[in-house]
Amino acid sequence: MMRALLIGAACLASPAVSQGFPFNVGGNYALTDQYGKLRTQADPNGRAQLLFFGYANCEQICSATLPMMADIADDIAHLADVSPVMITVDPKRDTVENIGPPLTQYHDDFIGLTGTEEALQVAYDAFSVEKEVVFTDPAGQEIFAHGSFIYLLDPQGAVLTLVPPVMDVDQAIEIITPYLVALAE
Repeated sequence: MMRALLIGAACLASPAVSQGFPFNVGGNYALTDQYGKLRTQADPNGRAQLLFFGYANCEQICSATLPMMADIADDIAHLADVSPVMITVDPKRDTVENIGPPLTQYHDDFIGLTGTEEALQVAYDAFSVEKEVVFTDPAGQEIFAHGSFIYLLDPQGAVLTLVPPVMDVDQAIEIITPYLVALAE
């Protein structure tokens, strides 16, 4: 895990690095969005994507990262149309019927993706995301430890760069702007 964090940090340094990550990250997946439609890593509307693995009812890191992603999408709208996307690590609770409302409270265009454990595992493996139940809260809900990077994907779903969620919106925008500018050229 530390190796991945160090390598990920190195990839943030320069847009040129993104053309050849020193490790495999990203790949194909097919999951279901909150509207019941099949979605792959490619955005059907040709937009860049901010991708995060979490769960819609999380009150920990996700509750900080999801609004941050919404703010980034709004703040860079003058430069690029970017879609915020979350792939669930909790498919028992994040179903097609209930994943959307908690996400759209952050942004109207937020896409929530869920699926079978097998279909989700394909996405987890592609992005080297691990998830683990760390405890059960007093209400009986499982609390997960999971990957926390935000991935900037091009419209076809290729990973351009990684953004650690410990950054603020302005720092994240500073990291992703050169990639969005390059996409627009």
